[in-house]
Amino acid sequence: MTPPQALIFDVFGTLVDWHGSIRSELQATLVDGLGLPLDAAALATAWRAQYQPAMQEIRSGQRPFCDLDVLHRRNLDVVLNDAGVSPAVDEATRQHLVQAWHRLQAWPEVGEALALLRQRFVLAPCSNGHIALMVALARHNAWHWDAVLGAELARDYKPQPIVYTSACRALGLAPAQVMMVACHSNDLAAAAAAGLQCGFIARPHEGGPGVGETQAACAVQAQAGNLLQLAQALLAL
Repeated sequence: MTPPQALIFDVFGTLVDWHGSIRSELQATLVDGLGLPLDAAALATAWRAQYQPAMQEIRSGQRPFCDLDVLHRRNLDVVLNDAGVSPAVDEATRQHLVQAWHRLQAWPEVGEALALLRQRFVLAPCSNGHIALMVALARHNAWHWDAVLGAELARDYKPQPIVYTSACRALGLAPAQVMMVACHSNDLAAAAAAGLQCGFIARPHEGGPGVGETQAACAVQAQAGNLLQLAQALLAL
């Protein structure tokens, strides 16, 4: 493979443990804090299950672009109502939970891996999360990006091609000079169709215990068991 000049990253699942982080926030806030009879892990899964349908309304043109804080808030209202606890959760608590997506914890090796990769490659997130959310996660986890790219720049959501191509354009690079790194095969397949190189990271517990991909289900230029392993492979090229 020809080494890329830049790496752009999926964030939710690939770099951060969204399920574990959101489960912990829901447990602390709703179960322990308010005493609600909820399964925090199941509620985290249900909240995330609203994610793609909400974005699809924007991808399809049914509603104008809005950021993930707006969508996460609407989706939270849906799952709290479905769980039968909506009257017990006030506005301040809902806002606190929406902001939990700004406090997600990185997988253990990510900080070291990004620091290594930045010695040679331009690095940027290419997430469905908006710029403020990506900045918050970077500061929370002590990451250093060269740029913040993704959905808000493109005014659309992955896997729309414009999200990938606008990221490349912003970096002044051709798609073939950029590698998309993700733990989701559908994300990588869309990036590949837009002309990018692809690197797959296994996250077998991304969506909770045993819920995640261990092998890429599409053609990729590189794949590894975690980001540090991928970094070591790319730096050896």
